[in-house]
Amino acid sequence: MAILDFLPVIGAAAQKLIDLIPDPGARAKAAEEYQREVLAIAARAEAEQREINKAEAAHGSLFVAGWRPAIGWVCALALGFQYLVRPLLAWAGGAWWPHLPLLPGIDEALWQLMFGMLGLGGLRSFEKARGVAK
Repeated sequence: MAILDFLPVIGAAAQKLIDLIPDPGARAKAAEEYQREVLAIAARAEAEQREINKAEAAHGSLFVAGWRPAIGWVCALALGFQYLVRPLLAWAGGAWWPHLPLLPGIDEALWQLMFGMLGLGGLRSFEKARGVAK
């Protein structure tokens, strides 16, 4: 469990401690320092994760470097089954074999998974529109 998982609890405790400071200027300074430290911790965690991702991607073993592409292929195969193979089999089965049962379907969460993997969420578009990400 990462330190970032505890931020809500730590944040509530820190806010109570900051509220105990009687001087408004010192209270504002303490709140600003706390926020700066939280952002620094989050930035370090993100940088460390990026380094782990780079090391995994450069690894020679397919079981280390290939797990993200494997998830992508599984998602692509599931989408192909749900929206190509399954309807075509239902159509062909209804035409030639009327008693053939319909294959089970996969729920609509595939689109959410695909959009997340491809970075097609609204946050990325918002960042691009604001000029934050290049």
